[in-house]
Amino acid sequence: MDHFPIFLRVHGRRIVLSGGGEAALAKLRLLMKTAGHITVFAKTPAAEIDAWAEDGKLTLVRRAMQPGDTLCAALFYAADEDAAEDARTAAIARADGALVNVVDNLHHSQFITPAIVDRDPVTIAIGTEGAAPVLARALKADLEERLPAALGPLARIGKRFRKAAEALPFGRARRDFWREYYFKAGPSAITAGEGRVNRALDTLLEDHLARKARPGHVHFVGGGPGDPDLLTMKARRVLDEADVVIYDRLISKPILELARREAIMIDAGKEGFGPSMKQEEINDLIVAHAKGGAQVVRLKSGDATVFGRLDEEIDAIDAHEIAWSIVPGITSASAAVAEIGQSLTKRGRNSSVRFLTGHDTRGFADHDWSALARPGEVAAIYMGKKSARFIQGRLIMHGADRHTPVTVIENASRPDQRILETTLDALPQALAAAEMSGPALTFYGLAPREAAAARLRRADTEHALYTYPIPAQEAL
Repeated sequence: MDHFPIFLRVHGRRIVLSGGGEAALAKLRLLMKTAGHITVFAKTPAAEIDAWAEDGKLTLVRRAMQPGDTLCAALFYAADEDAAEDARTAAIARADGALVNVVDNLHHSQFITPAIVDRDPVTIAIGTEGAAPVLARALKADLEERLPAALGPLARIGKRFRKAAEALPFGRARRDFWREYYFKAGPSAITAGEGRVNRALDTLLEDHLARKARPGHVHFVGGGPGDPDLLTMKARRVLDEADVVIYDRLISKPILELARREAIMIDAGKEGFGPSMKQEEINDLIVAHAKGGAQVVRLKSGDATVFGRLDEEIDAIDAHEIAWSIVPGITSASAAVAEIGQSLTKRGRNSSVRFLTGHDTRGFADHDWSALARPGEVAAIYMGKKSARFIQGRLIMHGADRHTPVTVIENASRPDQRILETTLDALPQALAAAEMSGPALTFYGLAPREAAAARLRRADTEHALYTYPIPAQEAL
């Protein structure tokens, strides 16, 4: 991020612009929405600028800008549409201490003006760092259609009421009050006029002051495989409302960024075959925050019900009579198999699929390896990289065909996804050669569909890194 987005207070401050043509007009139409004092320097200003000056909307100086003209200015726009003149005026403004924008010159600008959706006092700024202004305008148009015109008046009325709302306890109680105002009581009342909105606010505050504090609650949320677009709508909602988020190591950063900035974020840090927070400590964390009245999101990778030790955590909070709910997520197997264009079951091939975990090889002794070794069987093996040689040995020992296809998907659905296509015979050597370091899911009995494999090869430089199979004779 080269440009940090902020909202700069310009009320009563100088804003200076040099230029009198189309570029100047475009900037002035936006700047005149502010409460700043605008001064324009232009030898031959457009007629509209003359008219605005006559109406007292800005101060017009009919000459080229000189040193000292931007003293005490908060912002300066170089809009003469002449490279040499823009460079001259920008240098003056910098020397005078103003922040400088050279119109259509990102490299020499200290700030940029974003596309703006205006529902004063609600203002949405859209910036693309100058990379895609057409996209910014499209987003602006989309938001303009979505946001009702009444949003501005509701926000202005709500701003006047903020002091009264401070009678509510800080935190969730106030957030619940304002959420109900903006999404229910306010829109319902605004159709009858602002007076009705004020009465609705008084009634709503009385109702919320009389309410008992909401008890703590735990949402066990499946965070999916990592792509935030694969997160469910309900998961997004509870993340947005959470007071505390306790998350696993495999949760991707883009998903964590969906939580409220005020939420307490706790990394539970469980890691297979490495240092990790003990399960008992995680249980205690969940219980402690929920007993304190917090809305807790226990965020687990994939689906919380698949290899997530969910039952242990539910048992812990049940012992303290804490309410809980489960928000399902897309498990890694579903996301990964979609990337290779296959299905987990197929008529005439397999009517069932096994979900195994390679995290604890001691538990593998309980599996029916002879049944899995039969032709056509399919298994999705979570966290199976380090136990690959053990899995290979068990299957071959029970009669599995050495040429059975095996596909390993690392970081499924994420930008750094990689797919390794190999065989049971070459699996350990192929994994070692690929040097995969991220979370991976292994499909026994599935190879990428030909069309999917071709797509992945074409996408090498854009999304997935496709690794070709290592023939058995080369791997041995």
